[in-house]
Amino acid sequence: MTNYQEPFTFQSGITVKNRLMMPPMTTLQSFYDGTITTDEIHYYTERSQGVGAVITGAANVTDMGKGWPGELCIAHDEDLPGLTNLASAIKAQGAKAFVQIFHAGRMSRLDALNGKQAVSASAVAGQHGDGSQKTATPRAMTSAEIHQTVDAFGQATKRAIEAGFDGVEIHGANQYLLQQFYSPQSNQRTDEYGGDREKRFTFIKQVLDSVFAAVNQYADRPFVVGYRFSPEEFTTPGISLEDTFYLVDQLLQTPLDYLHVSLDKYDRIAQADKYQAKSILAYLHERIAGRKPLVGVGGVRNRKDVAGLLANAEFAAVGQQLLVDPTWVQKLMTGNDSDMVTGDFADAIKYTSFTHPLYQFLVPRY
Repeated sequence: MTNYQEPFTFQSGITVKNRLMMPPMTTLQSFYDGTITTDEIHYYTERSQGVGAVITGAANVTDMGKGWPGELCIAHDEDLPGLTNLASAIKAQGAKAFVQIFHAGRMSRLDALNGKQAVSASAVAGQHGDGSQKTATPRAMTSAEIHQTVDAFGQATKRAIEAGFDGVEIHGANQYLLQQFYSPQSNQRTDEYGGDREKRFTFIKQVLDSVFAAVNQYADRPFVVGYRFSPEEFTTPGISLEDTFYLVDQLLQTPLDYLHVSLDKYDRIAQADKYQAKSILAYLHERIAGRKPLVGVGGVRNRKDVAGLLANAEFAAVGQQLLVDPTWVQKLMTGNDSDMVTGDFADAIKYTSFTHPLYQFLVPRY
């Protein structure tokens, strides 16, 4: 079992002081144009003091990739001053600073795109949350738009390097664009980007190549690249755990520093009957077999949860608990468990220091 207090050195050469991370969570604190606010800087500063690394909420790599108002933006050079301030604030507290880069695809809200039609792998509507509400039908991306988006991920990585971040996390989870290209539900293309698993992986591979090319060209220091993925979809057809095993096998062959599985509960059991014997996290950890570190997440509230998660991962990402208890990691490290904020998220939020009206919009996204 992994000791949460142990440091770890990634393949790229970056060393983090412990095995606890703050995962990416949407807070809707940026201005309408993606400019980072003072409140946002304060929010991250409060939560960067104990963890080994902070992964910011999703930052869109193109204007058409914006998912919702109040989202971070890394699509323009004009975003660099705010991004630089954010990276500096996180690192000043002793944590490594990773920015998550993404494109929302068909999950973009109309008010985020100023009424423009969202784009995706194919013209297939998505579903929000529990599946009860469908998104607007997107437009299938042209080959030229795909190539432009691939390049945009590389340009975003260049900006992350220039802003002083220690790494980027590519967001391939939570039904956003990279997952849309990999899913047989959302990708019904008949060109080189659609078809079997190998062809549906093509877009992801090109994005990875673009990001690594930017690191190789522009990074003047060790720089981490991670990848986040969702292990299952609840649609038929949809991504199965076996599809994810194939995805993981491909990702393991790249220079990625870590893999990050998106789960609402770290001990969640798969849907498929043949994978009921243990948790999804355990199956993935077994599949990876130590070839790259795995970051687990979902429902970590106390010391027992940290141990339970780290039985099947190299890193434990702590999200909602840090929202309601910014000094939770320090309490864990010093054995002051009795001082930890307890209860579920809805009950505990009243104990936070969120006094600005912006905080009413906090939305954890795993």
